[in-house]
Amino acid sequence: MSEMNGPFSGGPTLNDGATMPWLGLGVWQTKDGEEVIHAVKSAIETGYRSIDTAAGYKNEEGVGQGIRDSGVPREEIFVTTKLWNGDQGYESTLQAFEVSRRKLGLDSLDLYLIHWPVPGKYRDSWKALVHLQKEGLVKSIGVSNFQIHHLKDIIEDTGVVPAVDQVEFHPLLTQRELLKYTKETGIQLEAWSPLMQGNLDLPLLKELAAKYGRTPAQIVLRWDLQQGVITIPKSVHAERIVENAGFFDFTLSDDDVKAIEELNEDNRFGPDPDNFNF
Repeated sequence: MSEMNGPFSGGPTLNDGATMPWLGLGVWQTKDGEEVIHAVKSAIETGYRSIDTAAGYKNEEGVGQGIRDSGVPREEIFVTTKLWNGDQGYESTLQAFEVSRRKLGLDSLDLYLIHWPVPGKYRDSWKALVHLQKEGLVKSIGVSNFQIHHLKDIIEDTGVVPAVDQVEFHPLLTQRELLKYTKETGIQLEAWSPLMQGNLDLPLLKELAAKYGRTPAQIVLRWDLQQGVITIPKSVHAERIVENAGFFDFTLSDDDVKAIEELNEDNRFGPDPDNFNF
């Protein structure tokens, strides 16, 4: 795992040799058009070099436009998108990838993820991602919302270990078993909804924010980093995008990291990957 200094200067090396930034901008629920273009440009101007979207967010066109408008060379920006549930299956995954690529206006993608483990389909979808990577159309392939048993299925089928598993991960859902398994197998864990969809009003987080002279959000994002977890907080506000990047120049004590971990309630703000119907 590479050094953690500097908000935008490096990140972990994935199991396929690619480097992915520690911090990215998430654009879930960000409207296509001006809103997402502005958010992406603001993030890139701040120094972010990773943008995370999905076919299901319906804003890939705006994300692509924001990247182009930023003036930063394409090769400096790490772009992730995801396969939507209705497009899963081998052939339909290949077609959906082409649609995403066209909407983003990019020749190749840095990371392509299966968005949810759709029963009966995610194994074939994974085989399609393996094919896309072999063809050189995407540098890294991974999954999102996969539990340990889903990961074991696709690794058993193909021998290809996902580079990334992007899951709901925050102080109220600390995913200890999954984190341990991904570290053992060389899968990089990435947190979505790291800020608990704004539910940061926890006494411990306020106390630590006062102690370190930071915001509760910065405390949580630092906690992610110290566990080796990539994070993609979502915001459409330029000042919040800047604030969310301010967690690289301080360190939480081991005791404080553990205290945050002990907030765990196995509480999901999003759907359960073993019981979803969309």
